[in-house]
Amino acid sequence: MSVSVNSPMPLRSHRQLLIKLLVVIALAFAFGFAMVPLYDVFCQVTGLNGKTGAKPGSLGIAGISNPLTSSPSSIDSSRTVTVEFIGTVMPGLPWEMTALTSSLDLHPGELHQAKFRVHNLSDKTIVGQAIPSVSPGLAAQHFEKLDCFCFAQQTLAPGETKEMPLTFIVKPELDKDIRTITLAYAFFIVADTKSAAKNLALR
Repeated sequence: MSVSVNSPMPLRSHRQLLIKLLVVIALAFAFGFAMVPLYDVFCQVTGLNGKTGAKPGSLGIAGISNPLTSSPSSIDSSRTVTVEFIGTVMPGLPWEMTALTSSLDLHPGELHQAKFRVHNLSDKTIVGQAIPSVSPGLAAQHFEKLDCFCFAQQTLAPGETKEMPLTFIVKPELDKDIRTITLAYAFFIVADTKSAAKNLALR
């Protein structure tokens, strides 16, 4: 008695396989969306990968710490550190971000301000959240943000342009071998059009 090796799978088996594949794809898609906030919260708590303001219990929206209230340290005028600023926009957010302050030469302990410009290229009101990252990672714990647009979500009306300031201190405790620090901001979309319009009306 011979059995055909090329006999087709039952239709029911095909359907079960298709359902399983669709479930796997849906779970992978959901996991990809969840990774960004989960990763940022983890980095905030542990200080991994250059996330700034890593103080347990002080996390705000999207894992960004609230403004720090510690008193400024003394200024170390014996050395100069260069801080470079980069602004990017993640896929799906029709904004344009530019660092108006490209770099600053400063003494650790000095209070400084940098500015970014963000422009909404779309015809819709959109809410975005900026996620900061510092490199090298060893410098993150010594980069203290006193006031930052990243502490809260930002709402831009259609075609609106905003200047967003950052006030910060590089602490004198920074390793003396570190002479250049790069602060990068990435803006993510965080709300739908209806929520964005509501936030704009509450300004």
